[in-house]
Amino acid sequence: MGIQGTEVAKESSDIIILDDNFASVVKVVRWGRSVYSNIQKFIQFQLTVNVAALVINVVAAVSSGNVPLNAVQLLWVNLIMDTLGALALATEPPTNRLMNGSPVGRREPLITNIMWRNLIIQALYQVAVLLAFNFGGRSILHMKDDTLEHAEKVKNTFVFNTFVLCQIFNEFNARKPDEKNVFHGVTKNHLFMGIVGITVLLQVLIIEFFGHFTSTVRLNWKLWLISIAIAFVSWPLALFGKFIPVPQVPSRDIFRRRRNRH
Repeated sequence: MGIQGTEVAKESSDIIILDDNFASVVKVVRWGRSVYSNIQKFIQFQLTVNVAALVINVVAAVSSGNVPLNAVQLLWVNLIMDTLGALALATEPPTNRLMNGSPVGRREPLITNIMWRNLIIQALYQVAVLLAFNFGGRSILHMKDDTLEHAEKVKNTFVFNTFVLCQIFNEFNARKPDEKNVFHGVTKNHLFMGIVGITVLLQVLIIEFFGHFTSTVRLNWKLWLISIAIAFVSWPLALFGKFIPVPQVPSRDIFRRRRNRH
């Protein structure tokens, strides 16, 4: 207690209630769980971006010697992932639903099985689609009549644009890792909506006006619609993925049990 508590009690305490009101304990717990939950949301979002970008570039480099995402483009992706993504997901306000769960133990893994499921589903989708366009983009996008150099630039720009849009759409999925309705309360978080809007605006400006910095070319409205459609699929995909059950036991404990059996 901050008012009635003795100095000895205060010095040995981890948390001091300044107003001596036990209702403040509930607020503290709610905010503590909210911070922990927001960290998990950001980690899920960050790992999805990292895994997808790494696999796409490594597979493309090993198979063809060329990477679809260059250094400047990856810097922009990192800006979305680290700075803007952290700001957007870290500002999610606490909800009463957080109080329904059991306390999280000190040794429980930060990345839960639910997060692994969501991450794997989104990363596999992005890798499969973007690698298909990377290797067969000229025929899929009907650019066989274009020159090889121009078709390659359009294809790489399309892959980069689609990859960024996938992350923007997936940012909504990261808001609610264990809930089916990822849009619940999204309009109340003005900072989240503002960051998403700024990210979309900057992406349009990069593709349409600042291509000399990112080695991209302008895309026509058809390619923009295809990119948006591919990114949009991440929403129903996330919804269907949440019907896949995951074990309650942490994955590391499952592997330990199997190892002990052998």
